[in-house]
Amino acid sequence: MNNAVLSYRDAVLYRSGERYRILAGAIHYFRVHPDHWQDRLRRLKAMGANTVDTYVAWNFHQPRRAEAPDFSGWRDLGRFIDLAAEEGLDVIVRPGPYICAEWDNGGFPAWLTGTPGIGLRCLDPVFTAAIEEWFDHLMPIIAARQACKGGPVVAVQIENEYGSYGDDHDYIRWNRRALEERGISELLFTADGGTDYFLDGGAIEGTWATATLGSRGDEAVATWQRRRPGEPFFNVEFWGGWFDHWGEEHHVRSAAEAAAEVRKILDLDGSVCIYMAHGGSNFGLGSGANHDGTRIQPTVTSYDSDAPIAENGALTEKFHALRAEFFRAQGIAAPPLDPELLAESPVLPAATLPLGPAPEIRALLRDAGTPVRSVKPLSFEELGLDSGLVLYSAEAVLPGRSDAPSEAKLRITGLHDRAHVWVDGAFVGILDDATGAEGLTVTGTGEAVRLEILVENLGRINYGPLIGQGKGILDGVLVNQRYTFHWTQTPVSPAEWGETELEKLPGAEFDVAEPADSYLALPDSGKGFVWINGFLLGRYWEAGPQRTLYVPAPLLRPGRNTVKVLELDKPGTAVELRERAGLGVPDTSVIEAAVLP
Repeated sequence: MNNAVLSYRDAVLYRSGERYRILAGAIHYFRVHPDHWQDRLRRLKAMGANTVDTYVAWNFHQPRRAEAPDFSGWRDLGRFIDLAAEEGLDVIVRPGPYICAEWDNGGFPAWLTGTPGIGLRCLDPVFTAAIEEWFDHLMPIIAARQACKGGPVVAVQIENEYGSYGDDHDYIRWNRRALEERGISELLFTADGGTDYFLDGGAIEGTWATATLGSRGDEAVATWQRRRPGEPFFNVEFWGGWFDHWGEEHHVRSAAEAAAEVRKILDLDGSVCIYMAHGGSNFGLGSGANHDGTRIQPTVTSYDSDAPIAENGALTEKFHALRAEFFRAQGIAAPPLDPELLAESPVLPAATLPLGPAPEIRALLRDAGTPVRSVKPLSFEELGLDSGLVLYSAEAVLPGRSDAPSEAKLRITGLHDRAHVWVDGAFVGILDDATGAEGLTVTGTGEAVRLEILVENLGRINYGPLIGQGKGILDGVLVNQRYTFHWTQTPVSPAEWGETELEKLPGAEFDVAEPADSYLALPDSGKGFVWINGFLLGRYWEAGPQRTLYVPAPLLRPGRNTVKVLELDKPGTAVELRERAGLGVPDTSVIEAAVLP
């Protein structure tokens, strides 16, 4: 296989000619504060891993079409790879362009998926041309760090779990060529679920097929022996934990059960990558969403994922259980752990901070964006808005007479995702994508009223056939069966707010002698966004299960620190700094069902 460091023959994996096994863990640089990159990589190495795996999130680097991709600061992928090399880890890079990862839009920029008529994840020339431009920027960073050039990159993935989306094998072959033409010469592979169905859609001839699954690994190995008899088995995503949706359960998986499943694969001479080894956080508005066929399921801000290395870097029971399996597979005794890795990270002392009164939300948002007028309501994509909020406003006549008021249904068709509705300044209710077409009951007198609708993007769908779905009001607003026309919409992007916008928000302040981790809670608030020292930490929501947001120490500074809150539902009176994470009451039944391939 050319000069690639990794190779295989007769279903055996080799590294530089020596029989080899990949013992890996996934860490996403875009979910970990860069000041913590080296620490988290060191902890992965201590688990017995020889490899770190990371996705590359296109929209993290190029949120706007008109701007070149950014690879500086937090987005310095090259530095992350170099730090992995310093820790003695090989690197597997999964550049997509689609990554899923419970990340907003599966990593696709909204400007790409919002292109009218575009075909995603297929040989649509508009789609592939954009990928080529992106790869022209990205691949030099990866290619220069390949093992054949003295770097740590030993393998690169083609697309991602394509067999669960489409069957355009020519597209997968094109993707392979796009990597090779840009200098990728290390081992290339595809990744799909562990059954025939997923292999049918995603695997191609002449390219190593790897698996993604969380249980029944022995059955998947048997499938590979039948379908891909010359290839070694590699579970590139072993789901040792799971992510959470707002309003659902907090998922956990027992350490013993996860370790037992890993042991099955290792005992059958397979390789494995723990997904996630360290999950980190969906800072800002990076969380994606799923869809259950009825309504959207937005992912919470935490991406702890019940991983062996917790969101704050702590080494969990699962870390020790998987460490034992990794060293057992190498046939060596696990060395003593560095006491520094076992020590608990310092945390700020608990505190309750008074939160100032919230301004009227509509007035605040009207001043936070530039109004755009149209006949029909415009979507986020038509407004050039990636994430955040749109405040829609129009005049409508509600049926009835002044002496005989009448009820009507105010309905929003094509609502994505969640809407607050006011009529002449009076709040009348909340609709979402499942209830928008059912509508709200309003009372009219035959006179014109002012409709105001605040629509929130809860996170773009990251998996399945609804990837790329638009946000906002995609169809229209009806009074009974009658459309309302002539709208003014104000797009608002909280992710881009600076001091001018944030100074208008209620806040709380606290002093720090020396920065340390903390866990922020808003115990009597409803739903919204929270900033620490101007950094958008993420979303909070009383729907749970997540009750606290992780605040890594590098976001704080000695002296005065500031919290700012944009509340959408129910303004609260306090901010709490807590000493422990509150991710919800653990539920094991969901993860046990979810990990089945």
